[in-house]
Amino acid sequence: MAFSRRPLVGYPAIVGSLVTTGGLGFALWAHHMFAAGMSHGQSVFFMVASMAIALPTGIQIFCWIATLWGTRPALRTPLLFVVGFFLTFVLGGLTGVVLASVPVDLQLHDTFFVVAHLHYVLIGGAVFPLLGALWYWLPKMSGRLMPEPAGRASVALLVAGFHLTFFPMHQLGLEGMPRRVFTYGRDTGWAGLNLVATGGAFVILAGLLVYVAGLAWGLRRGRLAGPDPWGADTLEWATASPPPSYNHAPLPAVTSRHPLWAPAATTVTGIRSEVREILVTTAGHAAPSHRQVLDGPAVAPLLLSAAVTATLVGVVFTPWAIVWGSPLCFAALTLWFWP
Repeated sequence: MAFSRRPLVGYPAIVGSLVTTGGLGFALWAHHMFAAGMSHGQSVFFMVASMAIALPTGIQIFCWIATLWGTRPALRTPLLFVVGFFLTFVLGGLTGVVLASVPVDLQLHDTFFVVAHLHYVLIGGAVFPLLGALWYWLPKMSGRLMPEPAGRASVALLVAGFHLTFFPMHQLGLEGMPRRVFTYGRDTGWAGLNLVATGGAFVILAGLLVYVAGLAWGLRRGRLAGPDPWGADTLEWATASPPPSYNHAPLPAVTSRHPLWAPAATTVTGIRSEVREILVTTAGHAAPSHRQVLDGPAVAPLLLSAAVTATLVGVVFTPWAIVWGSPLCFAALTLWFWP
């Protein structure tokens, strides 16, 4: 939205699609196990669920594209990573629909077609947006802009290298090349496409090196970012970069999903300034409910996190970890909530 200067198209549809995707996610996990010998009814159920998840995902993609459509978006590095995400994730979703078919999956199971699909969804759906998000948020965290030429070069190298690496694996899988095998005979005819994939992996490495170098240079010598270098619409960009410990001195009053694009920004009145006090509103209609004084810095949350982490890690090795960890968690909670 910040780069197209337009509110997100189809916001209710995207929210509904995300909820639907989360629900269907619990009903399709067994599409990885079609070859394990499940019953016909189970296979059909998970096949239908695996195909159905493409519908809410497609709604999200169309809404995102519609947000950019007809505008003159600022083609900055974060948006370029998003465009790479569109291209890669859609291709991965299409191969996912192919693999959702039980007869096809039984033929392609444990081949490099599955490897290609996995990386198109995983890297396209998670890594590219993550790299774009880091480039987007670092100016707020550090106060300095990252160098745009390095960002553009890293996007080009990473997207090109990714497709050089993983697109040939679809054909290799269709030709029967199995996973988890160290080497193959020369007479298989797979050497050429494997060489292309190996070259693509080196291009990915070059892209990552350019990305990291750009971050390192930007954090030390980048231009000062200012409060809102992207022209964004949300509250975190209304304060300094990096933000002060109190975030906002006068609390802003939010009347829309795009408070910084509102005609006139207003602040909350009646809040004391000598203490850390906030206005709490109702969940349904955001109507003022009461004022609440926030706690100051404390060590109890850190202790509770450490106790919970130690307990969960210990459960991997012995169920007695619950017995040992529960008193630690209870002690941290007691320290936290002690009046």
